Amino acid sequence: MASVAALGAAAGCAPVRSGQPQLLSVKGDLPKAWLQELPSPWQPRALESPEQLLSLVDRSALQEQPLAGAALLALGDGWAQQLDRARLQPLEAPALLEQLAPMAQAPSRLFAAEGAVPLAFPWAFGTWLLVLRSRPDLWRQRELGWSLLLDPSLRGKVVLPSSPRVVIELALRQLGLSSGDPKALSNPALPQQLSQLVGQALALDERDGLNLLLAGEADAAVVPSHRAIPLLKKDPRLSAFLPESGSPLWWQLLLRLPPQDTAGVDPPLPLEWVRDGLSLPLMDRLLAAGWVPPLPRQRLEPVLQRWPERLRPLLLPSEAVLQRCNNLPVFTPAERSRWQTLWDQALSR
Repeated sequence: MASVAALGAAAGCAPVRSGQPQLLSVKGDLPKAWLQELPSPWQPRALESPEQLLSLVDRSALQEQPLAGAALLALGDGWAQQLDRARLQPLEAPALLEQLAPMAQAPSRLFAAEGAVPLAFPWAFGTWLLVLRSRPDLWRQRELGWSLLLDPSLRGKVVLPSSPRVVIELALRQLGLSSGDPKALSNPALPQQLSQLVGQALALDERDGLNLLLAGEADAAVVPSHRAIPLLKKDPRLSAFLPESGSPLWWQLLLRLPPQDTAGVDPPLPLEWVRDGLSLPLMDRLLAAGWVPPLPRQRLEPVLQRWPERLRPLLLPSEAVLQRCNNLPVFTPAERSRWQTLWDQALSR
């Protein structure tokens, strides 16, 4: 989840200098406008995939490729939960965390029990959206929610997420359930429901699979809202909605690694830079790229009033729909085994 790629001239960043504190991210997972404001001495460094970023962190822990200075990591919540918590340094940014909505508390603890020390700063969140290309007939049936993915005309025309966990969650929501329901796995209809959903798929790849949608090889795709919003603004063939039953939430987090050289200087966090992302005018540019800070609704809604009405509920769902959305904390080994068995069975049907 291993070669390293520099961020390069496209983002206007110089090569990383030895010993400088680094902000490690995955290409495309930090807004360019925000990244360009990163203050010195912090240096941005982007890798091709989350797997490469985690591999670099693991190799640094084994001293195979030490990170000379302190590091900030920008990762999605699913990937961040694979880090060794003992290696993370508390953020110690209570004033910034207090600005966030209450729902950001759990991801700030990496979903540890209440009272645990915050290890992450959740700077963006969102949902998964169902995106249609040139299918007004299906758009008129959007009240079917996630069950619309089972329409016979979409057989072999759907791009589903690469995450089995998210796909299983979509199948559960077609049954009026979620993974938070203790009886979800034992529901007798789930294996068949999941098999039917997977059987509709042209690809399981929300990152590169969007090209299939844009090229017309797929008619529908389920993608994170931050991938959909920029496309919806410029491509009139596309329409998107979040079903009333909600979806899993995704989170983007900042995490902190201490310097590996004990004699090294631990530089202060770029707190002003983080704060700028939570306020205008920079917040407008984050929203334009589909990144929504998890601020209280009363702070976000006035900003969103300047946006096209069709995009507002995709950026910030209504409170009722948001209440039906859920986080996806890491599985225990026993849970992972049970859900993996369910997934393997769906693929083999």
